[in-house]
Amino acid sequence: MSESSTSPSTTSDYNISTVDLDDDRYEVKQSMIRNKYVVRDSAGDVALSGKQKLFKMKEEFPFVNGDGEDAFTVKAGGILDIAGNYAIIDAGTGEEVVVLDEDFSLFVENWTVRDPDSGAVLATIRSKNKLLAALRHLISVANLIPNKYEIFDADGDHVGDIEGKFSLRDAYTVTIDDASEVPKEAVIATACVLDALENK
Repeated sequence: MSESSTSPSTTSDYNISTVDLDDDRYEVKQSMIRNKYVVRDSAGDVALSGKQKLFKMKEEFPFVNGDGEDAFTVKAGGILDIAGNYAIIDAGTGEEVVVLDEDFSLFVENWTVRDPDSGAVLATIRSKNKLLAALRHLISVANLIPNKYEIFDADGDHVGDIEGKFSLRDAYTVTIDDASEVPKEAVIATACVLDALENK
């Protein structure tokens, strides 16, 4: 990442070159095929779609944009990663945009969005319900109960929500209230794959 003259990094440093996620609300829905997702903007247009690649030693989730062109890939940093790093790799540049770091715990589901070079925290995504988060790890039937998350910027200020909805298929609404201080595209991309990563 290049440094600006006024600050170590800006939110534009983390833009994904292949997509323009400028809406404030997105619907993420899982298809009948597990770990296959479609993301629609507030107008109902497809913004992203993707699915997990099968039979890969390292978990890999490639996404395409609404025109069917390669957008980005979420790739595990280790073989069969349980609680480790995932990188969002821009399909246009081949570079890591951000790294996702899971805080593996039975009592909370936290994801940290970091700069891939410095490791600096850019945003965090936290489960609102610690009891439900614990049950989802311990009892499979608890996954039928929608989970809810909050999105925070690097200073811990609330900037958005991820709201699970009751559905035969996993469905989430991602809302960004104020993303001026977070890399919006990278955070939305993280939210889009959150369900797949936590239910793998």
